[in-house]
Amino acid sequence: MQKSEKERVVAELTERLQGAETLIVADYRGLTVTQIAELRGKLYEHGAQFSVVKNSLTKRAAESAGVEPLLALLEGPTAIAFLESDGDPVAVAKALDEAVRAETITLKGGLLEGAEIGADDIKQLAKLPPADVLRAQLVGAVAGPVTAVVGLFAAPMRELVGVIDARIRQLEEQGETAEPPAAQEAPAEEPAAEAEPAAEAEAEAPAEEPEAEEPAAEEPAAEEPEAEEPAADEPQETQEDGEEQ
Repeated sequence: MQKSEKERVVAELTERLQGAETLIVADYRGLTVTQIAELRGKLYEHGAQFSVVKNSLTKRAAESAGVEPLLALLEGPTAIAFLESDGDPVAVAKALDEAVRAETITLKGGLLEGAEIGADDIKQLAKLPPADVLRAQLVGAVAGPVTAVVGLFAAPMRELVGVIDARIRQLEEQGETAEPPAAQEAPAEEPAAEAEPAAEAEAEAPAEEPEAEEPAAEEPAAEEPEAEEPAADEPQETQEDGEEQ
């Protein structure tokens, strides 16, 4: 490779390292040319560019870009998955982990949002749910303990702020729609409780008064005939006594 070509490659790698906050480095010695092309296509679907690099030129680019943690990983056959800004690091880690289990590559380490990570960290990243599921878990954690939120801060800050604002609006809307039913239920129960005793009292009062008046009207009718009968019998006794005399 001529010097001018090397300078072009170093400048290109420097630019890519400066623009990629997340990247994963692997030893590709178990991959064939066909397998490299297949893996490159799979990673491209998830927003990552998979490139085979020359260690000496990549070290120069890493020094120029100020990415010193990358220097220790540039040993043996090296390929780097550069994630774009809209790439999915979880999906990329899953694809690379599948190649590891197929014994075609070996993970070395990399950077995640600028922070240094090792091969074990990449395997743990591959076990996480997809990005959409993680965002849903973040929404649920916003209303929970603060410790639950801290573990989900892998999303960019602008996305986190948008998710929190959306959750706050959702809680406010739920609070507004929950109050009217409670206000409607209370008045509906009180009239029902007051109307029933009043109706029972009105129904019982008329039923008792007629029962008390009827016996009072019957008693005089039963006593008057009993008082008149002895007056009619007395003259009969005096006549019989006169005849006998």
